[in-house]
Amino acid sequence: MYTVYILLSLKDKRTYTGHTKNFSNRLLAHNKGRVTATKHRLPFEVLYTEKHENLYAAKKRELYWKSGGGRRRLQKFFKDKFSTTF
Repeated sequence: MYTVYILLSLKDKRTYTGHTKNFSNRLLAHNKGRVTATKHRLPFEVLYTEKHENLYAAKKRELYWKSGGGRRRLQKFFKDKFSTTF
């Protein structure tokens, strides 16, 4: 089982989207600064997660959330959490 996740940086109010097989370990790595792409934007809170049966489906869904349509949909869902666009 794979998890697609969207994190919100409490520092700059921007999002980070990824996928993993072990979400709790990955979230801990993000918040401890062990992920190069996010270590300068600590701390993070979980904005959204969804489960997928296989890696292919998880990667496909991650690409959707990173697309323009996916980002617009996130803004509609969580407009009160964002002070800037992402």
